[in-house]
Amino acid sequence: MGRSRRTIPEELLLLALDPTTGTTAQPQSLDLGLAGAQLVELALAGRIAPDGDRIAVVMARPTGDPTLDSALELLRRRGSPVRAVHWIGGPRLGLRQTYLTHLERCGMVHAVAGQMCGVLPTTRYQATETAISREIRARLDNAIRTGVPPDPRTAALAALAHAVGLGKHLYPGNEGRSSRSRLRDLIRHDPMGGLVAHAVMDVQNGAAAQPRRPQAASAGAVRQPATARATAEPAGVPGQSRHGHSRMARVGAR
Repeated sequence: MGRSRRTIPEELLLLALDPTTGTTAQPQSLDLGLAGAQLVELALAGRIAPDGDRIAVVMARPTGDPTLDSALELLRRRGSPVRAVHWIGGPRLGLRQTYLTHLERCGMVHAVAGQMCGVLPTTRYQATETAISREIRARLDNAIRTGVPPDPRTAALAALAHAVGLGKHLYPGNEGRSSRSRLRDLIRHDPMGGLVAHAVMDVQNGAAAQPRRPQAASAGAVRQPATARATAEPAGVPGQSRHGHSRMARVGAR
């Protein structure tokens, strides 16, 4: 896989990175999203394919991307197709940090050391290639504004952004409500992205242990992630999250 093209996990992480604070929005669900984004990227590279609600390896040849190839090898070792929810819900310790370190090596972010409460060491990450982040955001904005079906990469990125709850980070407030709704609707335009996004939401909702009912497996069946449902606002009634505001976590503090 040539490095002239950014991968979907990289783009998802850049979308989640707050340019002001250097922290990542929705850190807990973002870890799940990155695992799902790897599946979408491997599918686009022709290495895996959906088999119902499972993922099957169809070509074990490495892509040339070490992080993706590690995931591909783990899938290959399973020996049989694995349910997407089980893969995404499995332990992914350090995946977000792995991608942040990778983006730092590529020169797209730089690490800023600091302290929490004057004692605990923390690391924030500031984007250095802001034009790249703007281009990624512009693709989503364009798909939302025009309603034209986006390319598979953008559709999958939109599906994952919705699944991990980035909608309120990207399009905040009441004025962003219609954009958040359209972001959610973009999940319909990529079957693999839809499958993975639904799996991410299933894991968040605690449904990973339950087999997916056939009618719910359709990429067109759009649902809210747990983070989004917790802050859902009935039409015409100002909403309030029962979990409070969206959490931000400093990378490296854990």
